[in-house]
Amino acid sequence: MTKIDPILLSVFARSFKAITDEMSISMAQTTRSPILCEAKDYVTGLYDADGNMLEQTENLPILAFSLAPVCKYIKEFFGDELYPGDVIFHNDVFSLGNQNNDVAAFKPVFLDGELVAWTAVKGHQADIGGNVAGGYNPNAVEVWQEALRIPPVKVVERGKLRKDVWGLIFANVRLDIVQHDMKAEMGACTVGERRMLELLKKYGVPSFQAHKQALFEATRKMMEAEIAKIPQGQYSGEGYVYYDGRHVGSKFTIRVDITVGEKTIKFDYSRTDAQTNGFVNGTFTSSASATILTLLQMVNPDIPHNEGMVQPIEIIIPEGTLLNAAYPKATTFGNHLCPPNADAIQRALAPVMPERVTAGWNNLLASLTTGIDPRTNEKYVDIGFMGLKGGSGAMRGTDGYDHIGMIDASGGVLDQDYEMFEQQTPHTLIKHELLADSAGAGQWRGGLGVETIFRIGSPDTQLVTFGDGDFEPAFGLFGGKDAGLNFIRLHYPDGQTVVPKNKDLITGVPLGTVYHQVASGGGGYGDPLLRDRALLAQEVRNGVISREAAERDYGMAAAEVEQALRGPLSSVGSSV
Repeated sequence: MTKIDPILLSVFARSFKAITDEMSISMAQTTRSPILCEAKDYVTGLYDADGNMLEQTENLPILAFSLAPVCKYIKEFFGDELYPGDVIFHNDVFSLGNQNNDVAAFKPVFLDGELVAWTAVKGHQADIGGNVAGGYNPNAVEVWQEALRIPPVKVVERGKLRKDVWGLIFANVRLDIVQHDMKAEMGACTVGERRMLELLKKYGVPSFQAHKQALFEATRKMMEAEIAKIPQGQYSGEGYVYYDGRHVGSKFTIRVDITVGEKTIKFDYSRTDAQTNGFVNGTFTSSASATILTLLQMVNPDIPHNEGMVQPIEIIIPEGTLLNAAYPKATTFGNHLCPPNADAIQRALAPVMPERVTAGWNNLLASLTTGIDPRTNEKYVDIGFMGLKGGSGAMRGTDGYDHIGMIDASGGVLDQDYEMFEQQTPHTLIKHELLADSAGAGQWRGGLGVETIFRIGSPDTQLVTFGDGDFEPAFGLFGGKDAGLNFIRLHYPDGQTVVPKNKDLITGVPLGTVYHQVASGGGGYGDPLLRDRALLAQEVRNGVISREAAERDYGMAAAEVEQALRGPLSSVGSSV
């Protein structure tokens, strides 16, 4: 029996993290699509031979917890037909994938003929076939209208590219850039494989196996200790989804019943509404990932992210519900059910964890533009990441983060660079700045949202919108105020203004149309009248909070406002 060395245990834990970090850097340096190389809408992971999570680098947390279930499925699927040099692609939502556009590459790691580990990368691809370029089809009712399904398939076997399989996949994808981005995923997996083999050769497989189990056990105990801080009992909460893309006025409820035991926590979604007949459905994997990442925001951030972390967590999501649609329902919107899912969890636990929960985060309202760039006569696809990122909710003792984005990204998705945005799309950016008064007022205010305006530079542009942020604002907690609502508006050259529905597909948008978007702020926490007056004066002086809002929401007297406006500017609330 291998003796556990506490120093070596730390070496293994930190090495696992260093490997996935290096894989992530490889992706950032080698991918071509702005969705990946700039926004970093991807995750890198390292797993043991059985698919148990060793570590991951979570640029986008909603993806991070979706790799291990697929890894286990792939191992079972191929059985003894796995070989050194294999590379396997997967995106299929009905075999534990989370979203069609999120395509993963898995690489088994062999040492002396024995399967010892897996490396994996999953990233959001610019296109993956289906009826609508870019992958979001608000009119879809079944998976074949959304994307090309890729169940586990070897694109490389024993180190040799399978040209027939490769050609079949990419003959069904519109953009050539996707091939190169998937090659980057494969390359990042190889980087991880190389580093993992170096580690195993240095310390030996028996030592790795023993210390891995010890790491899982230590991590499980850390999570159990965090759960023990939550009062035992049963708690319930709700979150809401608006419009399924097909039935105007439709509304759906996510219901979670949380049971906190001595060392375990269970999330039961059995009372959640049934699946829709549109694309506003989730998969078990995307929904369970949303649950885990929301819980992680309430516990010790130093807990390692490995298999031991998830062992005390039980998640029940019956098939046929909104969060776990049955085959062959459309599910592309599923990742974006994370915000109302998180709302339900926060509302359930707020009474017993007031110091750990946040007020509501700005809900998503996003858009995707596709068309032909007249400068190059080539197709482009753009998800407007800079415009969709609102503020996060405040929590006790801390304001929300400005312009952080959706809770499912938890700050992982980065802005597009302005110059790169104009280089890689035909659009011209006019305005992108923090929006005054967009945050919910409170003793601790929500994070600010942003206003984005650009001119569309391609004729006959197609616009897809998806989200719920124009229906329900980010909610306040414990006396904190709600934030504002989001909107997207199109101002056509002929003077017409078009307001898309929150799930919509608009074709024929003319060249020169001005796109105007607001992603509002997060909810406030605590009574606004208790906000620090010196900080409030700085924010009024800097234009973060207007005179009217200072008087209306924070109770500042007119004389206080005048005094604040006469003072020097500070670094608080500077624009992006």
